[in-house]
Amino acid sequence: MNKLNVNFLGINFDNPILTSSGCFGFGLEYKDYFNPNELGGIVLKGLTLEPRTGNIGTRIAETPSGILNCVGLENPGIDVLEKEIIPNLKKQGINTKIIVNINGSTVEQYVEIAKRVNEIKEIDMVELNISCPNVKDGGMAFGANPEVAGKTTREVRKVLNKPLIVKLSPNVTNIVEIAKIVEENGADAISMINTLLGMRIDINKGTPILGNTFGGLSGPAVRPVAVRMVYQVAQNVNIPIVGMGGINSWEDAVEFIMAGATMVSIGTGIFPNPLLPLEVKEGLNNYCIKNNLKNLQDIKGIAFKK
Repeated sequence: MNKLNVNFLGINFDNPILTSSGCFGFGLEYKDYFNPNELGGIVLKGLTLEPRTGNIGTRIAETPSGILNCVGLENPGIDVLEKEIIPNLKKQGINTKIIVNINGSTVEQYVEIAKRVNEIKEIDMVELNISCPNVKDGGMAFGANPEVAGKTTREVRKVLNKPLIVKLSPNVTNIVEIAKIVEENGADAISMINTLLGMRIDINKGTPILGNTFGGLSGPAVRPVAVRMVYQVAQNVNIPIVGMGGINSWEDAVEFIMAGATMVSIGTGIFPNPLLPLEVKEGLNNYCIKNNLKNLQDIKGIAFKK
């Protein structure tokens, strides 16, 4: 019996492990390390209607137990996804679940790209990114404003027939408020957290290191914040959560599930250890066996106070 099997939004996943958008390319970049079909699903790199070159200058800065990035949604645009990326994934034998992360600078752009993605039958779900901290328009600015977050979710929901996951920003005062608003406006699930806004300064030059001045902090340093937010939101919404933020081992994944997540997503941890998703998968299965669990979902939310 597969102890990691999970039904997420009406679709059966072999295991609850996803890769976070922006950390696993478009699904084939790590195929020399392992078969992507070992994953529960792949969340493709953030996509926009038009091709984007991203931010100029330095895009990555290391920090204690993490990294700052300001890539700025560099991507080839929806045309390339339709004509090249999706057909090539199928040509290469990728049959795990495919989730597309969509972005825009206006509500209208979010709606338009959602319409295009809706017509691609190979895509199983859509992740609405209203939380990227590295773009000037859209992104985090949408996710931090309750009214705009609700409107964007609602308008995308109207044109999308696929399951809709809304990715939330931790850079807000009340994450529970935002989560409840997107739920009320049609989100089928929530993914959280995106990166925390931060910066570093070059002390020899007296200037910001990153070309965009600020960047998004990810990695183990953010994990306690992410677990806390999943724990808070899971007890206040009725839709499932994809937990992410600094997962670096199977033990970290267990924490997110005990905090209330149904799925987990691995991002920055893949960079130093490309085999991390497989190690997490094996560790979760062994954990189930050791603790006589019929299914990993048996421990979902057990950290809630009785």
